[in-house]
Amino acid sequence: MGFTVAIIGRPNVGKSTLFNRLLEQRKAIVDDISGVTRDRQYGIVEWNGKNFNVIDTGGFVPKSDDIFEREIRKQVHIAVDEANAIIFMVDAATGITHLDDAMADILRRSSKPIFLVVNKVDNNDRMLAASEFYSLGFEHVHNIAAISGSGTGDLLDVICELIPEENSDKEKTENSLPKFAIIGQPNVGKSSLLNSLIGQERTIVSDIAGTTRDTIHTHYNMYQKEFVLIDTAGIRKKTKVHEDLEFYSVIRAIKALDEADVCLIMLDAEKGIAAQDINIFSLAARKGKGIVVLVNKWDLVEKETNTARDYEATLKKRFAPFTDVPVLFISAKEKTRIFKAIEIGLEVFESRQRKIPTRELNDVMLKAVESYHPPVVRGKSVKIKFITQLPTYVPSFAFFCNFPDDVKTPYKNYLENQLRQNFNFSGVPIRVFFRKK
Repeated sequence: MGFTVAIIGRPNVGKSTLFNRLLEQRKAIVDDISGVTRDRQYGIVEWNGKNFNVIDTGGFVPKSDDIFEREIRKQVHIAVDEANAIIFMVDAATGITHLDDAMADILRRSSKPIFLVVNKVDNNDRMLAASEFYSLGFEHVHNIAAISGSGTGDLLDVICELIPEENSDKEKTENSLPKFAIIGQPNVGKSSLLNSLIGQERTIVSDIAGTTRDTIHTHYNMYQKEFVLIDTAGIRKKTKVHEDLEFYSVIRAIKALDEADVCLIMLDAEKGIAAQDINIFSLAARKGKGIVVLVNKWDLVEKETNTARDYEATLKKRFAPFTDVPVLFISAKEKTRIFKAIEIGLEVFESRQRKIPTRELNDVMLKAVESYHPPVVRGKSVKIKFITQLPTYVPSFAFFCNFPDDVKTPYKNYLENQLRQNFNFSGVPIRVFFRKK
C-alpha cells in the first residue's frame, strides 16, 4: 500500500514550491498571487531508498472569506481522512493568521502524524518569528525555506521513518490473487466494464461524470479465472477539479494504483487520449505496474480498413519511450472483447512475475551484445560479461561490465528492447542496471 502525504495550508504559504522541491521539478505553477495552484498535484517522492506519494492541495480562492474558510476546512478534512501523514504549512513572514488557527484546530483532533512546516525562514529575524508557531501545539515543527530547499532534507528524513519497510509488501503480493485496477477519466466506462464482467449492477452507472466516488473491490471468479478488480473513481482533468470529490478521486486512484499489480487504463475512443491519461500511464510505469490500455466505446467510432492500426500507432507515439504495451479496442456496453482484456491482463500479470533462468538469459543476451557492441567511450571499450535477473517484483536485470558508468541511454534502450523481443514483457516496465564485476 502506498504511503501518502498531503501538503495543506492557506493560500500563498508556498505549498507548491515545497511540492516542486520535493519532486525536484517544476510541476505546479508557482506565482505570488494567492491561490494560483488550481490543479491538485500529485507525484512520487524518492528519498533514502523509500518512496511515497505527495499531494499538493491547491489554493482555493472563493469570493468571500466565510466560503473561503468553509472550503479550506472541507479540504483539510479530506486530507486528514485520506492521507497517511500531513504537512501543515505556515508562513514565517506573515505569522499566525485566523485561517492557520482554524486549520490547526481541525488538525489537532486527528490522530495522524502532523508536521508543522514553517516556510520562508531564510534569516535570523525570521528564525525568531518562527518560534511563535510552537503555540499551535504540534509536536513536529520544521523551519524550512522551500525556495532554496534548506531544511527539507530533515523533514524528509522524519517522514521516511514513518514508512514501513517494503519486504512485507512483497510477501503479500506473492500470496494473493492478481489485482487489476480500472483507471481512467470520468465517464470512460469503468463501471460499465466492471458490471459487464461481473454480470450484475454492482456500481451505479450514469452519464454524469464522476458518479463513482470510491474504489470498489470485487472478487472475480469465473471461467477458471480468479482475480480482484479495483474500480476507481474517475481521475478528472485538472481544470474541473473544483469539487472536493475530485480531490478524493485522485487520492483514491493513486491508492488503487499502489495496490494493483496491473492497471487497465481506459480511454474513450471518441475523445482520444488526454494529458491526464499520460500522467497516469507514466505514474503506473514508474511504480513498475503492469499496464494494459483499453480503448472503450469502439462500437461508436466510424471505421475504415486501418482505423484501429492508426489509432494504436498514435497512442504509442504519446506513450513513448515505453511503447511495448498491449492496446485493446473494446466496448464495455456491448461486451466486445472484454474477456480478451482480462486474458491479456492475466498474461501481463504472469510476465511481471516471470523469472528467467540465468543460463538462458546469458545465452540470449550475450549474443545480442556480440551483434551490437556498446559504443567506445573515451577510448575505453565496455565489455559486458554476465547478466542476471534481480530478485525484485518489477523485472530487473543487472549487466555486469568493466565500466558500468560509461553505458549510455541509447545502448541501455537497445538491451531493454532485446529483452522484450526475446522474453515477452509486453505491458511490463523493465529496469536495466549496470554493475561492476
